Amino acid sequence: MNLYLRYFDSEVFAYSIDEAFDFLQSIPEVDLDEFLMSDIVQYVESNNMYPKRYKVHGKAYFIIIKTTASCMEEFKSNGALAHDDVPKTKVDVFSEFNPGWYDGSIMFKRVIPIPQTQKFQYVDTFFVARVKALSKLDCYNKIIDHLRSRNDIDSRSQFPSIKGRNFECVFHGMDIE
Repeated sequence: MNLYLRYFDSEVFAYSIDEAFDFLQSIPEVDLDEFLMSDIVQYVESNNMYPKRYKVHGKAYFIIIKTTASCMEEFKSNGALAHDDVPKTKVDVFSEFNPGWYDGSIMFKRVIPIPQTQKFQYVDTFFVARVKALSKLDCYNKIIDHLRSRNDIDSRSQFPSIKGRNFECVFHGMDIE
């Protein structure tokens, strides 16, 4: 397994962890301490094929990508093809283009005023809608947008993540009865 490392415009194709460490030591902003070196070694030895980024300071990061490419040119020419063996995340599956009708259900925390105490409480609220959407992600976004635009739902209500268990979606196809 080879490594591709990049920090802004500086990049290297490393054939070993030692070459990767040499590259990182050449960058003045990177503090290559024992903890960072240990974490990089764990990442390289793991089965994780996702790219890993490390914070240098502020919004500056360096990135490490594990690859089976044999040189920099092969890595850059393959581009996305080199990452075909990376498993899809739940968000990737939800954003797959599949137009049609969906039944989406969501459990969210709705803010309800308590008139006697002038305070508010969060109440679990279940909402179901049949939506014509382009994907499961589009269905989720349309339901959330609808709920946020309603006058009877307080803007402080909390909506779940699409990745959580409080959102479900069933595809019915283009035609429904």
